[in-house]
Amino acid sequence: MRRIRLQHLAQVPIQNGLGLPGEHDNPDWPRYVRTTDIASPTTLRGDVFASQPPDVAKGAPLLPGDIVATAAGATIGKSLLYREATVACYAGFLVRIRLKASTDARFIAYWMQSKDYWAQIDKGAVRSTIDNFSASKYRALLVPDWPRDEQRRIADFLDDRVARIDQIITARRAQVEAVEGRFVADRRSAVLGAGQTTQPSPLRWARKIGSEWSVRRLSQLARMGTGHTPSRSEPDYWVNCDIPWLTTSDVHRFRSDQIDEINETEIEISELGLANSAAVLHPARTVALSRTASAGFSIIMGRDMATSQDFATWTCGEDLLPEFLLQSLRVMRPFLLGYLSMGSTHKTIYFPDLMDIRIPVPSLGRQADAVASVAEAARDRSQWSEALSNQMSLLSEYKQSLITAAVTGELDVTTAGNRIPG
Repeated sequence: MRRIRLQHLAQVPIQNGLGLPGEHDNPDWPRYVRTTDIASPTTLRGDVFASQPPDVAKGAPLLPGDIVATAAGATIGKSLLYREATVACYAGFLVRIRLKASTDARFIAYWMQSKDYWAQIDKGAVRSTIDNFSASKYRALLVPDWPRDEQRRIADFLDDRVARIDQIITARRAQVEAVEGRFVADRRSAVLGAGQTTQPSPLRWARKIGSEWSVRRLSQLARMGTGHTPSRSEPDYWVNCDIPWLTTSDVHRFRSDQIDEINETEIEISELGLANSAAVLHPARTVALSRTASAGFSIIMGRDMATSQDFATWTCGEDLLPEFLLQSLRVMRPFLLGYLSMGSTHKTIYFPDLMDIRIPVPSLGRQADAVASVAEAARDRSQWSEALSNQMSLLSEYKQSLITAAVTGELDVTTAGNRIPG
């Protein structure tokens, strides 16, 4: 297969855009396309927008049919075929590829999703603090050199097949969301006793609760606590660290509610640091709730553990199972964030509000039944989500393989069958 350098297919030099921040959002000005604006190889995100004054935008115009690709940052190689009807402009971390009339832009856009393209990106990328693939390297990329008619045939074929594959992936993604929604509803039903005879609830976040459930102040059922950070200015406090210390660095592990217990933390503190700070060693099975930054996420400590001041903790008494409290806090999360948290960018839930929390509580037997019901629902969610995610991964791999085979000539698009797996 004959190849040609990308620069020879370009109508104008392949070069970077404007090195300006996206500080304007005037909808009457040309849109300022940045790496973070790219949603897919053919679409821009609708939830972010920046613009530049018309006289500034003229310095790096982006026309319908142009392609932009990331030249720096964590997403080098990511590309977009610009299909909007209006003229835009593009940022400095992107390069623009405006093709000659003898080249089908759709073909190049598909090639820039192929394994052939990504192999060249990976080979030429400069990996450092900020990954880089310069405009000159984009110009030197080797592209399959097909006549325009063949490029059009390949692009037409892929337009049809890729759209069909993407429809299936979108359907699977919707199924994953439905599985998650069903789990959330089942968990709420179990915690609130919705499957039992119900009674009106005095709580803002629960309209009804089981008739055997009583509403009690959490502080009456569990000892509330928090944690602290040993002084960073005392180096001796940060040697021989072997005490698990729950911090906001750990929240990502239980944000999705996939685990109920944590046994290891990313950071540990020392006995000396613990003794010389307000940090407390909480006993195993204490329940912790993040209340700053990534607020509203809860977990059970699987072993004795300290926390930073970013957490509230509850050590349960004899009338409350930690597992039931955990699921109750997770059900309450929208209320905690919507009514008790303060701040717009970084939510914070303050201790006076947490001390006043009330929860619906049944007997220990009913609590155990509710916890078991949530665990069963979680297993179902995990199985279905894993199966659907595997299907989406296989479909994505198949799509890239199909694109690669088509653009490189390994697949004769005039005789290819119609079957799509999934």
